[in-house]
Amino acid sequence: MERLQKVIAQAGIASRRKAEEMIAQGRVCVNGDIITEMGYKVKRGDVVEVDGNPIEKENKVYFLMNKPKKTMCTSNDEFDRTTVIDLIPCKERIFTVGRLDYDTSGVLLLTNDGEFANEIIHPRYHIPKVYNLTINGILTPEEMIQIKKGIVLDDGKKTLPAKLKLTEKDVTKNQCSFDLTIYEGRNRQIKRMMEALGYEVRRLHRKELAFLKCSDLRQGEYRILKPFEVAQLRSLATKGKMKSR
Repeated sequence: MERLQKVIAQAGIASRRKAEEMIAQGRVCVNGDIITEMGYKVKRGDVVEVDGNPIEKENKVYFLMNKPKKTMCTSNDEFDRTTVIDLIPCKERIFTVGRLDYDTSGVLLLTNDGEFANEIIHPRYHIPKVYNLTINGILTPEEMIQIKKGIVLDDGKKTLPAKLKLTEKDVTKNQCSFDLTIYEGRNRQIKRMMEALGYEVRRLHRKELAFLKCSDLRQGEYRILKPFEVAQLRSLATKGKMKSR
């Protein structure tokens, strides 16, 4: 028997966390009965429905994309803007593993494997992400140290220690660019870190997620992840999970 939220995630409907929200909202039925209990176990032969639609197991697919700017990380957009899902023609119901902002480019994973997605984006597992960004100012040595040690964001919570490498300094344009490695994935984290220091992000590109890069892909291009890459990502998440205990 499997937990209900895990069954939904494995079917590619949503991540496990999102599946739990669906259950709490009364959107999930098992054998015709609405289930809101998180620990509910599904038996072989049970019919599970989400929003009245029976779920079926799909073949698991995993994509790496170089996300272009001006695209949304949603399955559809109320303003009819292009989504990253539009750029990958496949029959499976895929979704993004985490999100990048509308004006942010770079490494993005897409899949229909909710369990995999949850492992990669969970903040406790500390999967490294490398961004290159340009801000409207020149970082001081003190600010660089502050970023490396962690910054208190607008919600009062401090970020984990980060790595920083200055890549360009343009005094005439009053801007600088640098690589920033973070080990968590809070909402708009990079921009909020810079806002906390009084800067505005002019350009943001995710160069790496764990060991994956997209430098060989043009913006909007994608490729299928190799089986060993999927396994290696799972292994990294498992190691992070063990360290967080």
